[in-house]
Amino acid sequence: MNEELNFVIDSTKELMEHAIAHLTNEFKNIRAGKASPAMLGSVTVEYYGAQTPLTQVANVNTLDAHTITVQPWEKHLLHEIEKAIMLANLGFNPMNNGEVIIINVPVLTEERRKQLSKQAKAEAETAKISIRNSRKDAMNEIKKAEASEDMKSNAEIDVQKLTDSFIDKVDELYKVKDQEIMKV
Repeated sequence: MNEELNFVIDSTKELMEHAIAHLTNEFKNIRAGKASPAMLGSVTVEYYGAQTPLTQVANVNTLDAHTITVQPWEKHLLHEIEKAIMLANLGFNPMNNGEVIIINVPVLTEERRKQLSKQAKAEAETAKISIRNSRKDAMNEIKKAEASEDMKSNAEIDVQKLTDSFIDKVDELYKVKDQEIMKV
């Protein structure tokens, strides 16, 4: 196969890998019953005049399956962190004991589990669309390439196999996340 076609296939694979990485990251933000420091990943705190990610100003840990603790490196940040968690609108009610902020993660209701499952499904569909768009772009590039029809045909087959394998990965990731969400 010529270099131009190899480049198209390699860059398409890279784009599809980015779609999987993005999906994995989005799934981390969908809470599935048990407490995780990733749940506070979107929280930023006012720190010396700049918005700073929570993980850069405090230790964020899980005490147990339903409790997250946030221990700031500087005590004066306790109220700022508490305020930032409230403003993030994550549905948490932080409690400040003067040393640490404790967040009790409520158990998910059946209705909320179904909503989160739908959200996960939508993220999976977005990833599939991204993968299919990468395939479409690759097919267009292959048609434009200066190569024999056999080489173009083989490249198209390779891109389709790549697409199928990445779509299967998305389905598998969704299936695992859905089971995690629906597990009581």
